[in-house]
Amino acid sequence: MPAPQAPATPQPSDPATAWTPADLSADVHRDAAKPDKVRRMFAAIAGSYDLNNRVHSFGRDQAWRRAAVRLAAVGPRDHVLDCACGTGDLTRLFAAAGAARVVGLDFTQEMLDIACRKREEVRAAQPKAPPSPLATIEYRLGDAMALPFDDASFDIVSIAFGLRNVADPAAAVGEFRRVLRPGGRLVVLEFDRPRNPVVRWVSDFYTKVVMPRTATLLSRDRSGAYRYLPKSVETFLDRDQVASLLTARGFAHIRQSVLSLGVCVATVGVRAG
Repeated sequence: MPAPQAPATPQPSDPATAWTPADLSADVHRDAAKPDKVRRMFAAIAGSYDLNNRVHSFGRDQAWRRAAVRLAAVGPRDHVLDCACGTGDLTRLFAAAGAARVVGLDFTQEMLDIACRKREEVRAAQPKAPPSPLATIEYRLGDAMALPFDDASFDIVSIAFGLRNVADPAAAVGEFRRVLRPGGRLVVLEFDRPRNPVVRWVSDFYTKVVMPRTATLLSRDRSGAYRYLPKSVETFLDRDQVASLLTARGFAHIRQSVLSLGVCVATVGVRAG
């Protein structure tokens, strides 16, 4: 009786594969086709995105987003733009914090479809009640490097775990500054590598060895999304470089909050007048 065969690894010819082993052996941030691959990747994992976030962050992903909202210091007159909003988790937290207007923007329609479905569920649950802030969120399809908004339109711009996914982070930060009013706040939430060597080793083992396997199984993903994730974090800007990028693009009063022993860092900058 022949021995059972291991599941075949998706080949580049598989239309579901966004990131091949060859792609991931190089710097993913220099890949000329990165925008298309990132879009295809998120389209493939949209349905299991929230579940994988909760499971593989041990539930901390929502705590990180709540920290971002606190750092943004949301006021009742603030207009908020949440870039790379995905399925809308951070967008909803900004709305719940009492902002006057909240817009979520993403360039993957499949992610926005889920965010919109969550909004419609809120509306359906309260048909006769005054509109819930969660029901008034606006969702837009768009690119962080070419925002479809006028200059000085927002008081707060956020991007959570998305800056490393754009083709040109500096161009995106420049766009964030353009649409912010003077004195407006930018909040960047990104993964980082812990600086404590023991914590870094544990984090690297988990993100490079454990998570890609378990997340891929949970999502039944063939796009390579959860092999791209650790590679994209490892080769992206560290917390100091993110702070320097914001400074170079016209932001001042940079401050950072290190979360979960350095696994995640929130960087806040104020648009200089």
